Amino acid sequence: MKTSSEEIIKLSNDRIILAGLLILILGFFTWRSDLGVTKPLLVSSLRMVIQLFLIGLILVYIFSINHPLLVLLISLIMLLVAGREVSARQKYSIKGLWSYGIGTCSMFVSSFAVSLFGLLAIIRAENWWDPRYAIPVLGMLLGNTMTAVALSIDRFTANVWNDREIIEARLIIGETSRVAIKDIVRDSLRSGLMPVINSMAIAGIVSLPGMMTGQILAGNSPNDAVRYQIVIWLLIAVGCGFGSMIAVKMVSNKLFDDRERLRIDKISLKKP
Repeated sequence: MKTSSEEIIKLSNDRIILAGLLILILGFFTWRSDLGVTKPLLVSSLRMVIQLFLIGLILVYIFSINHPLLVLLISLIMLLVAGREVSARQKYSIKGLWSYGIGTCSMFVSSFAVSLFGLLAIIRAENWWDPRYAIPVLGMLLGNTMTAVALSIDRFTANVWNDREIIEARLIIGETSRVAIKDIVRDSLRSGLMPVINSMAIAGIVSLPGMMTGQILAGNSPNDAVRYQIVIWLLIAVGCGFGSMIAVKMVSNKLFDDRERLRIDKISLKKP
């Protein structure tokens, strides 16, 4: 097997444009089918290309400087953007800044803590903040945790809104808020965790995960790529689990006051 980095096939701009033509073809068929997703598809594709080219330029600079403050800065930017995405994906959101703060705080506690553990205890690079390891690990954890947190919060707030009369009736007969929403909490956490559980279940059989594929294409040994991917998937699962739990707990605390009353007025329905 050829493993030299000099022998890696480099993709020129015209090859990237060729891949982009497939998106245009898909966009044409979605437009003809009147699916209503043509514009989001094309905008998201263009946004993805621009963002990845920009982050590529930024990472080249960060790798050349190799300073922990730059790693911290890019990590915080990633966190803030992820927090905004969580807030934007909610149909029913908590009023005020907490609509943004809950997702951001839960991802900060879970993703940053799990990433730090992985870098210090498992990967053990000479400098744990080495951007070659810290940024990709945190990025993968944040991306997956963001999805889990967004799904959990969205399911939780929607169920509380739809079942508000049932919840209030259970509170009237003496149940605590924790008992009254126990089933909703369970359903919300399952919703957040199922994507990562399903992805782990088919990893290596139906699909080759992204990090493993990238390392193999870069010429690394498949055995080394597998070991890294196993660690990353386990860290992602932990980050998604704790992130979802923290987020749902924070939302729950906002929706019930000290007298165990449901404050449904703190939920707002976003305009479509």
